[in-house]
Amino acid sequence: MTDIRDQGMQVFRELLPGVLPEGDVEPPTGSFGGEMLGLAMDNVFGRLWTRDGLSRRDRSLITLGILVALRAEDELRIHFQIARNNGLTDDEIAELIYHCTGYAGFPAANSAMKVAQEVLQPT
Repeated sequence: MTDIRDQGMQVFRELLPGVLPEGDVEPPTGSFGGEMLGLAMDNVFGRLWTRDGLSRRDRSLITLGILVALRAEDELRIHFQIARNNGLTDDEIAELIYHCTGYAGFPAANSAMKVAQEVLQPT
């Protein structure tokens, strides 16, 4: 693994404890789409989440806003958990979604609210 990959894996483990096993993890590459995890570890978690200039809390706010606008429901499920781990409260996450109604549109925010309710307040 490269230094970037190692950094990405470490950040991911800190953001979502218990999801990746400890130690060396080699992302699968032999199947269709098998390089996606490696790309995420290198480019997103290894290069972006490790940068100085913004706190992880701030990065979570930005990421959630973008994902709401994109209606990226699968990624929202993960990033709502990451946002909690980065110190955002459920009330702050709800407020972010309310704010997105004015910029990303009500349908996108409403979809995000449904995902947030499933992830943050399961029945």
